[in-house]
Amino acid sequence: MILLSTVKSMMMKKSTPKFILVLLVSLQIACSQTKEENQTPAKGANIEEQLDFISKKENFADEHERLQALFDVYADNELKYLPPLGTFMGNHTYDHLWMDVSPQGFEKRLQTLELLYETKGWFDPADLSLEDAINYQVYNRSVADSYYASQFPNHYLIVDQIQNFNHYILLTMQSMPVRTERDLQNFESRMEGIDQVLADMQVILQQGLDEGVSMPYTSVLQVPEQMKSLVNVNPEQSLFYQPIADLPENINPEGGRSFQEEIRNLIVEEVNPAVLAFHDFMKDNYLPSARKTFGLVDLPNGEAWYNERISFHTTTDLTAKEIHEIGKREVARIEAEMRDVLEELNFEGDLSSFNTFLKEDPRFYFTDPEELLKAYRDICKRIDPELPKLFGMMPLLPYGVKETPAYRSKSAPAAYYMPGSKEAGRAGYFYANTYDLKSRPKYDMEALSLHEAVPGHHFQIAIAQELENQPEFKTSTFQFTAFAEGWGLYAESLGEELGLYTDPYQRYGRLNAEMWRAIRLVVDTGIHALGWSREEAIDYFKANSGLAEHDIAVEIDRYIAWPGQALAYKIGELKIKELRKRSEDKLGNDFDIRDFHDVVLASGVVPLSVLESNVDNWIAGQEGE
Repeated sequence: MILLSTVKSMMMKKSTPKFILVLLVSLQIACSQTKEENQTPAKGANIEEQLDFISKKENFADEHERLQALFDVYADNELKYLPPLGTFMGNHTYDHLWMDVSPQGFEKRLQTLELLYETKGWFDPADLSLEDAINYQVYNRSVADSYYASQFPNHYLIVDQIQNFNHYILLTMQSMPVRTERDLQNFESRMEGIDQVLADMQVILQQGLDEGVSMPYTSVLQVPEQMKSLVNVNPEQSLFYQPIADLPENINPEGGRSFQEEIRNLIVEEVNPAVLAFHDFMKDNYLPSARKTFGLVDLPNGEAWYNERISFHTTTDLTAKEIHEIGKREVARIEAEMRDVLEELNFEGDLSSFNTFLKEDPRFYFTDPEELLKAYRDICKRIDPELPKLFGMMPLLPYGVKETPAYRSKSAPAAYYMPGSKEAGRAGYFYANTYDLKSRPKYDMEALSLHEAVPGHHFQIAIAQELENQPEFKTSTFQFTAFAEGWGLYAESLGEELGLYTDPYQRYGRLNAEMWRAIRLVVDTGIHALGWSREEAIDYFKANSGLAEHDIAVEIDRYIAWPGQALAYKIGELKIKELRKRSEDKLGNDFDIRDFHDVVLASGVVPLSVLESNVDNWIAGQEGE
C-alpha cells in the first residue's frame, strides 16, 4: 500500500507534478474515511436488502457515501462468488469457502448480476466528483460485462488442461496463509470442501454435455492425467499437504488428532477419492462425448457468443473481421522488422530458414532446467536497477522466479505470473516452464521476463493492489484483460530503454514474441468466427512464427479453450502505444515518461476507454500548467 507517510513526503516536494498532488490529496481524504461510516445492512443480509437500502438517497449523507456502499456490496459479492480470487489477492474474508459451481450456484450468480445490472442508472455523474464518476463508469462496465457473459453458457466451459477451475483447486490451497489458528481452520475447511467442488463440477459438466455444449476434445485431453498426478498414496508427499509440511506438529491438548493428522486423514479418505472420481468422470464420460469441433461458431448462438467474448476481453466494439485485419497488418509490419535483423546478421536466407536455424542450433537452448531458471533470475536482476528511469511509482511487494509445477508443465505456456499478497505474506512469482527445454529458446527470455515479471504483470498487479484510493473491486480483479495483458505486451517494448535487447538475437526474440501476439488476432478470430480448423491455425502459426512446434500446439489449444482472451494482448498494447504517442506529440519537451507510466498504472485495472480518458485528463492538466 502507499503509506500516508509517503504521501506526506511527496506533497512536500516542489517537483511533484500537479496531477500527482491532486491524486495524493484525494488519497488523504479517502484514507481518512472509515468503513464504520457505511450504514449499509450487515454483510449477512442478502443482496436484495443491501441494494434496496442503497437505492434510497435519504439513507446516506451524500452521493459519495452511497456510491462507496454500492462498491462495497459489489466487491463483497464478487469475493463470495469466487473466494479463491480473494485468497490470491490478499483478501482472506472467505478463505474458508469454495466457489459454488453447482447449477444452483450459477443460477444464483445470474440473479445477482441481474440485480446489480439494474444499478447502472442510479447515479448522475454530474453529482459525483471526477474520481467517483470514473469509478462508477468502471463499475458499470464491470457489471455489464459479467451480466452479458451470463447470458451465454460460459459456465459449461470451466475445465481445460491449461488453467481453469480444475487447476484453481490446488493453486488455491498452495496460496493460503497458514500462520494463525484462523488460517489453519480455513485451510481445513477448504480441504473438507474439495470433494463437493469436484462433485459439483461433474454435475455442471454433464449438464453441458446433455445440452450439446462442451469443451473441444483437444482442450481437455490431458485433464485426466493432470488430475491423477495430484494423487499420492503417501499423504505427506501430497501436493495438498505441501503448504503445511514444514509446520510443527499441532498437538491436540484433548487427545484428539493433531491438525496435521486431520489433514493427512482428509487427503486419504476424501481428497484422493474425490480427485480420482473426477479423473474417472473426465476419462470415461467427458472425453468420449467432448465435441470434435473447435470454434464458438460451431456452438448454438456461437456468433453472438463470440462477439460477447470479444467485447469482454478487449473492452472495445471491434468486430471479429476488424480484429482479423488488424492482425494481418501487424503480422506484415513485424515481418518487415524481422527481415531488418536478418540483414544486420548477414544471414543468407528467408525468415523460414532463419527460424529453422534458430530451432536447430544448440547454442540457443539450455540442457539443464536449473540453468534456465538461473538465466531468468539474472535477467530480472539486470532489469531491476534500471526501472527508476521509466517509473516513479514502484511496487512494494517483491517478486521471485519459480519453476512451473511438474503436474501442469506439459500443457502450460512458456511462462506466467501468479500475484502475491502482502497480507498473506506471499511474494509475486514469475513461473518459468522447464518442460521440453528444446522448446525454450534463450532469445525469448528477455521479452518474457519483461512481460511476466517487471515491469509487466508484477508492476501492474502489485501496484493495483497497493493503491489505497481505489474501490476494492478495482484492485482485486482480472476482468479487464485488455489492460492487464496489453500492459504486459507493452512492457516487452521497453526492453531497449531498460538496457536489454543488446544483441540482434534478443531483438529478434522480442519481435518473435510480438509476432506471436499479432498472429493471435488472426488465429483466434479464424477459429471462432471464420471456421478455421485446428490444423489451419497451426499451419498459419508455423508459416509466420519461429515459435517451437510444441509451444504452437499449446498456444492453439489455449485459443480454442479461451475464446477471445488472446485478442486482449495486442489490442491493449496498441492502445497504450497510441496514448503514449499522443502524449509525446502534445507535450513535446514537457513529456515525462515516468509520469505517463504512473498515470497508466495508477488507473488500476480498467477498460481501455477509461484509461484513455485518464491519460487525456493528464495531458490537459500538463498543458494547463
